[in-house]
Amino acid sequence: MKPWVMLMAGLLALAPISLAGSAASLSTEQDRLQNAGKVMQEILQVPDDIPRDLLDKARCVIVMPSVLKAAFVVGGSYGRGAMVCRTGKDFTGPWGAPAMYALEGGSVGFQIGGEATDFVLLVINDRGVDSLLRTKVKLGADASVAVGPKGRTASADTDAYMRSEILAYSRARGAFAGISLEGSTLRPDGDGNRDLYGREISATEIIRESAVRTPEAGQALDATLQKASPQLKP
Repeated sequence: MKPWVMLMAGLLALAPISLAGSAASLSTEQDRLQNAGKVMQEILQVPDDIPRDLLDKARCVIVMPSVLKAAFVVGGSYGRGAMVCRTGKDFTGPWGAPAMYALEGGSVGFQIGGEATDFVLLVINDRGVDSLLRTKVKLGADASVAVGPKGRTASADTDAYMRSEILAYSRARGAFAGISLEGSTLRPDGDGNRDLYGREISATEIIRESAVRTPEAGQALDATLQKASPQLKP
């Protein structure tokens, strides 16, 4: 058999494996988006969890479903989720397409149990968005982060919280609370975005370009945010 024939035969044999891997990666990102939508729906059904006036001020929302806390003890493990932002130059439009993100942490303060925990982060101002569109952001250094207030009376302290770029919340065992994420890092998940959209695409392109469409798996997350907070309130 000629060498080029053997090469073509080998490539054809590997093609199904490659396609199967791509399909599995796409399914994984779709599952993350669907889980993020479920987390957001459940949290917003409880009015005392995230103060609605703070959500109305958020440019973006990051949802990290089922982050395994025990993995952060040894470092090198991370949770994955999605960031959804309001569209438009001034973030005044409807909620847009999701960009996949990775959360990494190694601090003792990051531990609240050895089980899966959901995180929700509100990005309160333009500076916070700009920081998160970089390659990697260390929370507390590159972007200021604060424990997110909860309860209906938290609106009285809104101005104090507005000095932070990100407000962080967590949910474990059904309990919802603010959490400190200082020292942890957030970065765009390049592999996740490529798998989800089927091409190389940056978080900046997804967030800033209105032509990027929300995948079907992310529509529930968008719809939940749109229903709860249809417009930005400066």
